[in-house]
Amino acid sequence: MQLFFKKTGFLFFASVMIAITSSGQPVVDTFQKYVDKEKNDSAKLMRATRISNYFLNIDSAAAWKYFRIAKQIAGKQNTILSKVSVLELEGVLNTKSNPAKAYTLYKQATELCEANKQQASLNMSRASLYNNMGVVSYLNGDYEGAINSFREAVIIYEKYYPTEPNLISTLNNIASTYSVLNSSDKAATYSNKALNYAVKFGNDKMKATAYIGYGSNLISIKKYDSAIIIINEAQKLIDKTGNQYDQYLCYFTMGSYYQAKENIDSCLYYFNKALPAAIAINSPYDIAQILNNIANQEMDDDKKYLASAKKHLDSSGAIIEMYGFREIKKEWHQLMAEYCRLTGNLKEAFDHLKKYDLIKDSLLNETSLKRIDFLEARYENEKKQTAIDKLEKNNQIQSLSLKQKSTLNYFLIGSLAALVTVGFLGYRNLRHRQQLAKQQDELQQQHISELEKDKQLVAVDAMLQGQEEERSRLAKDLHDGLGGLLSGVKFSLSNMKDNLIITPDNMAVFERSLDMLDTSIKELRRVAHNMMPELLTKFGLDEALKEYCNSINATNLVSVKYQSIGMDTRIEKSAEIIIYRIIQELLNNIMKHAAAKEATVQLIKEEGRLSIIVEDDGKGFDSTLIKDNKGAGLTSIQSRVDYLKGQLDIHSETDKGTLVNIEFNI
Repeated sequence: MQLFFKKTGFLFFASVMIAITSSGQPVVDTFQKYVDKEKNDSAKLMRATRISNYFLNIDSAAAWKYFRIAKQIAGKQNTILSKVSVLELEGVLNTKSNPAKAYTLYKQATELCEANKQQASLNMSRASLYNNMGVVSYLNGDYEGAINSFREAVIIYEKYYPTEPNLISTLNNIASTYSVLNSSDKAATYSNKALNYAVKFGNDKMKATAYIGYGSNLISIKKYDSAIIIINEAQKLIDKTGNQYDQYLCYFTMGSYYQAKENIDSCLYYFNKALPAAIAINSPYDIAQILNNIANQEMDDDKKYLASAKKHLDSSGAIIEMYGFREIKKEWHQLMAEYCRLTGNLKEAFDHLKKYDLIKDSLLNETSLKRIDFLEARYENEKKQTAIDKLEKNNQIQSLSLKQKSTLNYFLIGSLAALVTVGFLGYRNLRHRQQLAKQQDELQQQHISELEKDKQLVAVDAMLQGQEEERSRLAKDLHDGLGGLLSGVKFSLSNMKDNLIITPDNMAVFERSLDMLDTSIKELRRVAHNMMPELLTKFGLDEALKEYCNSINATNLVSVKYQSIGMDTRIEKSAEIIIYRIIQELLNNIMKHAAAKEATVQLIKEEGRLSIIVEDDGKGFDSTLIKDNKGAGLTSIQSRVDYLKGQLDIHSETDKGTLVNIEFNI
């Protein structure tokens, strides 16, 4: 006997899996901290919803626990989106156990979304709800209703979210539904469409999922040569992504391919590879299912794998009992009956067949009752919608009658209103002309102000450029002219010292004169360097500022720490000079006025923006008095910042130091 336990298409709920290592109450309670650590209610609601979805097929009590947490959070938020989220989550939890209630909940949530279409944030929820309504219809045999709901979801996804992964899942849902209806060509068409979307918009993960879905449908229509090519393409993508769930699906589908080709050894090879992947994703349902599939293949006619089949059946039976998977338990009893038959234990085989029939009948009765409840719920919802449509139609008729009766009144009132309107329009026209004239005057004044500002910027540009050129010229003259002369004088005097006969007192005076001459040369060079640093022109702002801070540290007046981030590339030369002067003036102010022990200079350049922070631990001042008492130094700094269209902020308090923050776009 060969049973083919095939995963039912790729029919997904809109849920998110959070990986854990084990189940049980301690782990359930541990999830609470993930909800608590979220900073706002929206994030907490999303987290609780995801956790509830995760426990859906593992621990129903935990799933409902986190649903109640999500519902409590949504009650505090009291927004349309939060209400829709909770209704949808409750529907998901009821989809299998109470499909009628699930459908009603989805319908209520959908009506909320449709009534608030202007809220763009609800579009994703609308698509998800239509998809889930399709799932409920599918599970209850209403395949036409399922396809209609899935198509509504696809329309929303294609319009607003063409790159959304759930679009691919929904297209695969349509394909799965057509497979059940034995419309294999349409099933392949939709799974191929899902694949095209994944290739066009998706990442490797989405492409892999779409390839697996398409390959599965190709197997169902017996296009085996094409199917194996598609599945191999999926495996190449999974090798890149390393996604364990996709790996499980791919191995499962490959095993199904060889099962359909009646190649038992290859089928077992891939089912056995699917088992550790199912364990890795911590999915008890999939683990039990793949164990049953392996055992099913191992029970062939020559009985060489019977011992292994029994081990796999024992493992799956333990999982089924732990989690209460009745659908798989039914098939497990059927497999155990076959195993007992092959081993000659006919009595036990008969017992397993009786249990198989009991579970089958029980599930069938439950399914029938659920389907009846579902159809009644759908009928009641449709009946309710019909009543609403009829009421709206009656309201439209009444409104039309009222409109006809009111037409004459409107005409009389309209005539009076026309007279009032003419007078009002005349008055408004006069006011409009006055306002227009005022606006034109304001625009003209604004234009004049802008021209004056541009003129001021040109003047500032000329002034700054003139200052820097004059500084550069003076620095060069001092260094090359006067500096050279003083160095020559020193050299001549040094030569004379050894050739002259001088008294010891005069020699001391002579030596002191040479020392003073050395000091004058060093001071001259320092002044020339400050007027136009050579490092600034040759190596840029970062190196020049580093050297300037080091020179201040050498004086022991104040300890300056310099830090720079992102200054690997130079900025425009004129901007470098202006920024150097700004920082130079700020540090001079610290040395003159702040009585500080330490100062910090930071330059941070990132994403077209330069931030300058200069901070000291000096005596500070009342920053509220800056506007009324600007010195020459601060005025110079402000004019340079304005020239570069920057923003200057000064924060200071008495005895608490000063922080200057400057921002430029570069």
